[in-house]
Amino acid sequence: MKQYRKRILDEILKEELSIMGAVVIEGAKWCGKTTTAEQAAASVMYMDEEGKTDENILLARTAPERILSGKMPRLIDEWQFAPSLWDAIRFRADRLPDPGGYILTGSSVPPKSEEMRHSGAGRFAWIRMRPMSLWESGDSSGTVSLSALFAGDVPMGAPPATKTLDEIAFLACRGGWPYVSELKTNVALNVAFSYLNAVVKSDISRYDGVSRDETRARRLMRSYARLQGTQATAAVIKADLAANEPRSFGEATVCSYINALKGIFAIEDMPAWCPNLRSKTPIRTSDTRYFTDPSIATAALGLAPEDLMNDLRTFGLVFETMAARDLRVYADALRGNVSHYRDANGLECDAVVHLRNGRHGLVEVKLGGKELIDKGADTLNALAKKINASKLAHPTFKMVLTAVGGFAYRRDDGVIVCPISSLRP
Repeated sequence: MKQYRKRILDEILKEELSIMGAVVIEGAKWCGKTTTAEQAAASVMYMDEEGKTDENILLARTAPERILSGKMPRLIDEWQFAPSLWDAIRFRADRLPDPGGYILTGSSVPPKSEEMRHSGAGRFAWIRMRPMSLWESGDSSGTVSLSALFAGDVPMGAPPATKTLDEIAFLACRGGWPYVSELKTNVALNVAFSYLNAVVKSDISRYDGVSRDETRARRLMRSYARLQGTQATAAVIKADLAANEPRSFGEATVCSYINALKGIFAIEDMPAWCPNLRSKTPIRTSDTRYFTDPSIATAALGLAPEDLMNDLRTFGLVFETMAARDLRVYADALRGNVSHYRDANGLECDAVVHLRNGRHGLVEVKLGGKELIDKGADTLNALAKKINASKLAHPTFKMVLTAVGGFAYRRDDGVIVCPISSLRP
């Protein structure tokens, strides 16, 4: 049996189980939710067990105690197959003598149902799980700690990163899927294409029972991949489809497909950051478009590592998605979150990592090279000068996160340059 590779979410799950009656782990299929939850569970019910799904759904409606009874923490895997369990677990969790009664895992958010009358607030904790970051898959040396950066530590010629640009291209196309995290051959690239096929053939329709066309779903995901890293509206996506695909989409149809992709965690857009600034320049509040994992984008576009190396512009967009994934995973470990910044004057910052204590760090994402690093540093310094220090603390750090680089270091202007394969929580 393959040895379990420790995930950052393990400690988050342990902490939440110590204070809440039930914990919900949500995320894309195949990202490792069940395996991670099994490590903490004392008993398990697999709702989608082969040959028993219909029986389990019926039991959940007529005799939920048959599903919920067992040693605790009790794992209910793919609970969304039976939304009626929600209120039953809420009722039981509210009456447990100790926290940590139930773990629920789900590969989609069940649409609102009459069977779910209560929100679960105060009884449930929600955790978002994503495909593996480079640190979790063993592809980052971890010589630069995001936590240490927030503590004020600065890398001074940290040991060199080990990944070449070709290797980063491979890791982007392979993705963070646990099943292939240790494979170094092109066989590992098949998982992303299998994931894409599962999404367009069944998952995008099974999400809410609305039949969606496989070909149209595939084209929509390809358009989304072309526009990743931008704040493209549904109207812009519709126009892109009209320009590049033979069949047109209505704007309502575009929104329907996107909402379904969000519901199954295939895409995860990044919200806008709205700080207090000295200037009165309006801040744009549109989300930035990203897939949950960069490999979904490359699969949607039909790209291999060699294709990325031959098209550095597209590679740069895919790398942004990789960086967004890793920064989100690392920020979760610090109980923080990640957003982006863009104002009406065109000033943009790819990522802002902010913690509950008010500290925040500014991050620009670049493939590498002096020209791009200089451009990223100029952006970070320009944004830092705009922040109103009387209402919001100055950034704890400013960092250009690169695909490659000899080592992590701090520039004379205070900007840290760090290869992604050196970063960890």
